[in-house]
Amino acid sequence: MLPLEVILLGSAVLLLISVYASRIAARVGVPALLLFLIIGMVAGSEGLGGVYFDDAVLAQSLGSVALALILFSGGLDTNWRDIKPVLWQGVILATLGVIITAAAVGAFLHFVLGIGLEISMLTGSIVASTDAAAVFAMLGKNIGLKYNLKPLLQLESGSNDPMAILLTVSMIRLINEPTVSAGELIVFFIQQMGLGVLFGFGMAYVLVFIINRLRLEYDGLYPVVTLAFVFLIYGVTTIAGGNAFVALYLAGVVLANNDFIHKYSLTQFHDGLAWLMQIVMFLTLGLFAFPSQLDDVMVQGLLMAGFQILVARPLSVFISLLPFRMPLRQQLFISWVGLRGAAPIILATFPLVADVPGASTIFHLIFFVVITSVLLQGTTIRLASRLLDVDEVIVPPQKYPIGYGPAQGLKNALFEFRVGEGSPIAGKRIIDLHLPEETLIVLLARDEQMIVPKGSTVLQPNDMVLVLAEKTQRDWLEALFTASQTVLVPQE
Repeated sequence: MLPLEVILLGSAVLLLISVYASRIAARVGVPALLLFLIIGMVAGSEGLGGVYFDDAVLAQSLGSVALALILFSGGLDTNWRDIKPVLWQGVILATLGVIITAAAVGAFLHFVLGIGLEISMLTGSIVASTDAAAVFAMLGKNIGLKYNLKPLLQLESGSNDPMAILLTVSMIRLINEPTVSAGELIVFFIQQMGLGVLFGFGMAYVLVFIINRLRLEYDGLYPVVTLAFVFLIYGVTTIAGGNAFVALYLAGVVLANNDFIHKYSLTQFHDGLAWLMQIVMFLTLGLFAFPSQLDDVMVQGLLMAGFQILVARPLSVFISLLPFRMPLRQQLFISWVGLRGAAPIILATFPLVADVPGASTIFHLIFFVVITSVLLQGTTIRLASRLLDVDEVIVPPQKYPIGYGPAQGLKNALFEFRVGEGSPIAGKRIIDLHLPEETLIVLLARDEQMIVPKGSTVLQPNDMVLVLAEKTQRDWLEALFTASQTVLVPQE
């Protein structure tokens, strides 16, 4: 075994190379996740690094923990106001859409490529879900989309893993235990989803309650508390028979939409941790892959990837969204952003751990499909959004010299609004707005200047304003600053 200092040195070098690679990826438009995978492969036994790694159980465990932390962080960045209008579309895509994709890919592998039916359906199940890590990373904060498409895609990718896991585990059970009944599989799914939702919501509210009442002497201990709760939710939910990934994503959403102390710093902590987990996860999976075995599945991989991207994914989207009468160009864009990433590769380790015949071939086939998906779809998301006219200019978040963290019991909050181009308050003095006494415009950002506003300050279009007000005033204030018609001041 290598000395500890050598392991730490090698890990540090790989992490630093990956961080720098993310910068290069952003400049040239290549998905960083793909570079992380390539770095792992280069460091592997068949690359320059010569690191031999073939522990399927360890790879699966590391991947599962990393995915759990990524989903929790993704939930923390999710605003309920954004996902509420697309909730049912997301739920249907995450359930029915996954089933349709699995069945279509499985049928293609069996009837066209001549692979055995059970193995075909297992492979289709593994690759059926979009990947939260890939979708969150690729959409991120740099791509603006109209029509609530971004929250819909993030909701789908954050909640469709349970169905893929159910299908994958079910197919493995059918292969290894042919006597298992359909009723048992249905009960298994209901249990996974039901307990996942229950523990996700329940333990998130417990965490909010605890954070707001701990009153720790050292602020640095609060990230320890949230991290411990991530592991607690994962462990308790899994032991109880629920789906921990659903629980953690929902727990993050609940936290994001409740007030608790140090909310901003804790969100930043988990965002950084999620990036670390993405690097670790893709490096590990890259190490676990053997490039020489990719040659054996290249033809099948290309055909499978082409069918999955051009036929199976669009078919699942069109059928799932049929009741909502969504415009065709929006459905086409959703179809194109069906990114595959770490989740399918992690699921591809399940057959290896379960000793399913041909498991190594399945893993490398899925690995090849994921690389193709990230390389082809990931590099063209921005272009697709422009061609389909669903893109919009994204405004970088304004940075302020002050911060504000919600505290327990306060009825006030700090809100940020942009003065709309057609807003009737543009060109007016602040004093002429006749804001309620408990509402205060704290700071105004104009171009690259920070202005401490006075009553005589005239608001201009595209001004960013920080407003301290009661939480109940949010909707009215948002309408006041962004509306194109006069908004009445609420009566006392």
